[in-house]
Amino acid sequence: MFPVGSVLRRIVVSGTLEVIDAGGAVHSYGDGRQPKVTMRFHDRLMPWKLLFAPSIALGEGYTEGRLTIENGSTIYDLLALFAENIKRTGNHKFHDLAQALDKMFRHFQQFNPASRAKRNIAHHYDLSGDLYKMFLDRDRQYSCAYFPSPDTDLDTAQENKKSHIAAKLLLKKGQRVLDIGSGWGGMGLYFARHFGAQVSGVTLSEEQHQVSNERAAQEGLADQVKFHLRDYRSLDGEFDRIVSVGMFEHVGILHYQAFFSKMSNILKKDGVALLHTIGRSGPPSSTDPWIRKYIFPGGYIPSLSEVMPPIEKAGLVVTDIEFLGPHYAETVRAWRKRFQAVRSQVAELYDERFCRMWEFYLAGSEVAFRYMNLTVFQIQLTHDCSAVPVTRDYIAKSEFSVQKSDTRTIHAA
Repeated sequence: MFPVGSVLRRIVVSGTLEVIDAGGAVHSYGDGRQPKVTMRFHDRLMPWKLLFAPSIALGEGYTEGRLTIENGSTIYDLLALFAENIKRTGNHKFHDLAQALDKMFRHFQQFNPASRAKRNIAHHYDLSGDLYKMFLDRDRQYSCAYFPSPDTDLDTAQENKKSHIAAKLLLKKGQRVLDIGSGWGGMGLYFARHFGAQVSGVTLSEEQHQVSNERAAQEGLADQVKFHLRDYRSLDGEFDRIVSVGMFEHVGILHYQAFFSKMSNILKKDGVALLHTIGRSGPPSSTDPWIRKYIFPGGYIPSLSEVMPPIEKAGLVVTDIEFLGPHYAETVRAWRKRFQAVRSQVAELYDERFCRMWEFYLAGSEVAFRYMNLTVFQIQLTHDCSAVPVTRDYIAKSEFSVQKSDTRTIHAA
């Protein structure tokens, strides 16, 4: 008996999955058509592990080389085959029980006081800066880009993202802007460079803190943009604009009220804020256990129903929401291709195990945004809805103005 066989038979009904077990026996599932993926087990316990803890077993098995993908297929092909079939049939039995049990403990998993939050951020963002330079765009934007079309290159798409967010913030010269989760500084430097904003950025990553301040100095913007190693809970003062991109996923559901209450307290009464975060298009769930263990400890991706109540209690008003899930699928695809192109260099920087772990992470992320229920929320917030225009055409006008300015700068150079 092949333990996981009955489950795979119910899931894979379109395309073909060929599984070679540790004894060399071949098990086939699906309709025999393309796409065809071949998976080999090098561990006799792997079928049982997949049956009872599919996400952890699949991720660890691939990372540790106890599960390999053969005959020209990739780990992305395998995950996409599963996801497309699950989406088509609605058969989630492969992970429903494990997810239900995991969901019971999600509040404990997301307990992120300041000390733990810093450790969790360091786990991922304090990796070698050389790693991120290898596969991100030239500005090191580690969040969803904005693709007018799938053939837009990554650097252009990330510039589009920054101009899109700046437009929603209605930036003006001299405004005080706070960037919560400022990364490697690209967003804050963009606001200063293009709009003359006075920017304060905060991060918990020592690597990002150092790099972002070095970049500000190199661009001659150190008097205009300053980055601080600081937790959002310790912020004070008043700001005309607040932006947070790709940081809210690390806050944890127990701390949402504290996050939005702080934002409300430091945002001026006529100010505008923009929250850009990965989210779920479905109901609340739990963080994938493999992602939580190996990639983003303490992380959580919220549903919209979990974000709205603390916003309302904080006295903030939602004035615009946009969903950008397909854009993130294209972003991660670009990262994944770039990572593969420099894989040998990453192996020299770390090792083969690390490469396989990140292959699984990037492949799984793209699949989740392309076929499953992950999306991106851009939520515009104010104290008073009169702080923003009553129609949305101002966004496109602002973006066009910035892009036209960029074109003039390029031609002048």
